[in-house]
Amino acid sequence: MMNKKEKGSASGSLNRRDLLKAAMVAPTAALVQLAPAVAAASPSAATAQAKYAPKVFNAHQWKTLHVLSDLIIPAEGQSGSATVAGVPEFVDDWLTFQGDLLKTEVLGGLTWIDMECNRHFGHDFAACAEAQQREILDRIAYPAKAAPEDSGAVTAFNHIRDLVLEGFYTSKMGVEELKYQGNQMLASWDGCPEAATSRLGVDYTNSEHRET
Repeated sequence: MMNKKEKGSASGSLNRRDLLKAAMVAPTAALVQLAPAVAAASPSAATAQAKYAPKVFNAHQWKTLHVLSDLIIPAEGQSGSATVAGVPEFVDDWLTFQGDLLKTEVLGGLTWIDMECNRHFGHDFAACAEAQQREILDRIAYPAKAAPEDSGAVTAFNHIRDLVLEGFYTSKMGVEELKYQGNQMLASWDGCPEAATSRLGVDYTNSEHRET
């Protein structure tokens, strides 16, 4: 996690959302078909989400996941937040499909976050102020800086963050934000652009590379 000041200054001109997008460009190309059906930011999507019955999470965990998802990917510019894109539904579906170990780690991570919030602030994570939520998450968001005793929570949070990123950037909203150009029918194929092949040191005008 980063605080609000850091969002605009991370890695020079790149803000936090730019960094998350860059991290997800390659996985999105492979996973774009896994986007949840409720990913569009529309009233019908909100209705579908309201009617969704989670299979992995109980009511309290479900609320916590929503809050956590929107802290990882908040609404920004023309793009909605993770929950608007249907990320919690994606996470629930993925954990249902993936199996017990990942599910156990994710649920354990949510329990740890609640326990630490109660220990320090007297409230569950979802009921804490945003500054308090970020204080807890900052302990586990950066593995290299985390205390050894928080290592289990670090692993769980990284799994959760990965799932949130995959869910958002494979949703309709996330793919539009990435301006992903794949998965489109082409009437014809003229080969790779010369600007791209030259960077790779490939020359398709050479007879060796011509199709026979």
